[in-house]
Parts: sequence; C-alpha cells; structure tokens
Amino acid sequence: METAKLSRMALVAMVVGSMVGAGIFSLPSIFARHTGPIGGLVAWTIAGTGMLTLAMVFQFLSRRRPDLDAGIFAYAKAGFGRYLGFLAALGYWTAACLGNVSYFVVFKATLGAVFPIFGDGDTLPAVLVSSLLLWSTHFAILRGIRQAAGMNTVVTIAKIVPIAIFIVVAALAVDLDVLRQNIMEGQSGDGKGTLLEQVRGTMLATVFVFLGVEGASVYSRYAKRRDDVAVATVVGFLLVLTLLVLVTMLSYGVLPRAELAALRNPSLAGVLRSIVGPWGSMLVSVGLMVSVAGAYLAWILLAAEVLRAAARAAIMPAFLGRENRHGVPAAALWLSNGIVQGFLIVTLFTEDTFVLIKNMASSMSLIPYFFVAGFGLMVAVRGDAYNGWSRRRGFELGLAAVATVYAAGLVYAGGFRYFVLSALIYAPGTILFLIARREQQGSTFAPFEWPVLLLILASCGVGVWAVSTGNTAF
Repeated sequence: METAKLSRMALVAMVVGSMVGAGIFSLPSIFARHTGPIGGLVAWTIAGTGMLTLAMVFQFLSRRRPDLDAGIFAYAKAGFGRYLGFLAALGYWTAACLGNVSYFVVFKATLGAVFPIFGDGDTLPAVLVSSLLLWSTHFAILRGIRQAAGMNTVVTIAKIVPIAIFIVVAALAVDLDVLRQNIMEGQSGDGKGTLLEQVRGTMLATVFVFLGVEGASVYSRYAKRRDDVAVATVVGFLLVLTLLVLVTMLSYGVLPRAELAALRNPSLAGVLRSIVGPWGSMLVSVGLMVSVAGAYLAWILLAAEVLRAAARAAIMPAFLGRENRHGVPAAALWLSNGIVQGFLIVTLFTEDTFVLIKNMASSMSLIPYFFVAGFGLMVAVRGDAYNGWSRRRGFELGLAAVATVYAAGLVYAGGFRYFVLSALIYAPGTILFLIARREQQGSTFAPFEWPVLLLILASCGVGVWAVSTGNTAF
C-alpha cells in the first residue's frame, strides 16, 4: 500500500506539536525556582542559540545526506557505528516514552484541581484513566499514519490559541514594579547561587521543552518534498521559541518570583488566574489538556517510527520493523505503548513524579543530540557531501561546531546523576542490540565500542546501588 505523504504545513505542525506539550505550561514556576528575569534571558539566549544551531544541523543534514531518512539515530549510526547508533535510537525512543508518561501525569494533575481523586496525576484512578486513554489512542493510530497526522495538525492549531491569549493578556497586565523587583532579586542571587549556577539549573527544563525539534527529520520519508523537511524544522523551532520566551518573561512581570515558584502545576494557569480570575485558570487547563493530547499523538508516532527505522537498519530486532496494512509500524507501536504503560504503573511509587520524569526524558535525549551534532561536524569537516570548499560549507561547519559544544554542555549540565539513571535503561536495553546482531549473524561489538559498553555497565551498577539504597540525590 502506498505510504501517505505529508505536506509542508503538516510537517511544521509535527514539529510544533512535538515540542509544545506540558512543558510550556510549567515554565513560570520552573524558571522562578532557579533564576530571575536576567538569568531567564541568558538561559533562553543560550538554549535558543544552541537548539537553533542543532535544528539547522538537522536541516543541512537532510540535504547533504538524504539517504539517512530515519533522522536522529541514522546520523549516529552513520558517524559512530552500530552500537552507538543503537544507543541513540534507544535513548531517543525512551525519552519519547517518558515524555508521554509526563503528559499523562500532568493531564491528570490538572484534572486533580477539580477532581481530588486524581491528586497530582499519580494516584490509582489517575493511572487507570490514563491507561484507558493510552490504549484508545493506540488503536486509533493503528488505523494509519495519515489519519493521525491530520489529527495532529488540527490539535496543534487548537492548543496554540490559549497560549496566545495568555501572551496578549499578560503583556497588557505587566507591572513594571514587580518586574523590577524580580530583576533585583535575581541579580542578588537570592540564595540560588551565581548567575551561571542559576542558568545551569534551567538547562534540563529547556531541553525538555525543545524535545521534538527533529520531528520533521524523523518523518522525512513521509514528506512530499525533501526541501519541506528543512523548512518545517526551522520554522517550527522559531515559532515555539518565541512562545517559550514570551511565556517565561511575561510571567516575571505579573507575580513576584516567590509566588511564581510556589504555583501548582500547570503554573501558567495560576499566572493567568491572578490577572483575570478563575476563568483564566480554566482556559489554560483546557489548553494544557489539548496540548498534552496533541504532544502525545506526535511523540508516540515518533517513538514507533524510530523503532521501525532502527529495525530496518538491523540495530533493533527485525520484528520491530513490521508494518500493518495501513503502513503503521504496529509491533513498534505495541512495544512503545507497553513501555508507557509500565512507566505509568511506576508513577504510583514515586514522589515528585513530573519533575523526575521530565529530567529523565531530557537526560535520555542528550546523548542522541550530541551524536547528531557530532555527525554534522564530521560531514562538514570531511566535505564528502560538498563540491570542495565554499562559504556555505564554512557556515555549516560553524553551525555544527556550535551545536556540538552546546550538546556537550547539556551533558555536563545534566550531571552525573541522570547519566547514571539513564544507564539503567541503556544497559538492559542492549539486549535488543544483541538480538539484532544475532539475527544478522555479525560480530557483536567493534573494538572501539567495548569501552562504551563497559562504561554503561559500570554506570548501571552505580544506578542499581543508588536506587536500592534510596541514595539517588548524588
């Protein structure tokens, strides 16, 4: 059966839909806990510049290496070998699954403000309702990518409306005295450390809200035209960046920083409520639920697509590459939603679930992003996809270099704790790689891959010890 093709608008919606989820609705309190307006501007400048260069690396790689049409994992495999390509695919897929869990948690937490039975999204009734929504959407997606992509476009448009209303209302309500006081508190440190330490504290949050910038690249095989992938990636990114900066900075002009930090999630609802009353909170809550629904749809498609492509490239077991008569990677979809279901059950036994899952999802995506930036740098340095030296090649070399430094900085900002927790996924997940290599009857690990495996196994051991002893705050 012929695979449905996506238009440029649908690809832009895929990028925006992937990026605008629960994170944007929590930004006022998350940033206020770490920094003030100046630190917020510095953080968005660094994150915006870094992620823009990464988005543009995706853009030029889609032109320079059109044969790599599976996106994020394909670049890691082409540049750094099968096992590191597998780790990129596994990390990105896990981040997508964790992101979907966070969407369900915050969805039920929002309802919990009206129906206490849902609590903070991690009660038994919340998990049961989330499970019902999970599997209802699962069977809808099995009907075909085309229908799901069309739903995503409509939902993306619908969820932007409440955010736009917030921006307009907050801009009109900015109190310069409140903004000035928040600036002064931020400059004094206010117990949050130096400006650099404040900015570092926001970095995982910025990664979480930028997850999905590669959405059009992952779906490049469905694009009507290859050029649409590049345009959709950059346009979608710039639209979302504008929304993120406005939501964060305008909030500093509405409420004192201490009040922002204390707001219940979704904190955007609390900010709008302080301006216009209860209906503002209701508007944001509805917008959040629509946003989460759209983000879940986009991310579960991305997760299944990565598994399908990785299986076709022989770094995941072959059964994950099978498609049903609608062209949907059914086996990959079943595994992805099965993992989401498992994580939903785990939320019954964790504290501060949303923050933990958000940070874990961000951490799992850092290594894949670093590989993409590194591969972009490798392509530009080698010049295999270029006709000699040119100003364009120099520009793309500079982009890749900045993106690589930024991605390495994110790994540092994430810290040792989340790398160790990530190893709890990477180590047992390697079993999938071993199955794939056995199917291919090839050598398991290249010589340079053994040290990577040993590092992951050692980190996993530390992680098991930390979790078993309850010492996960290292």
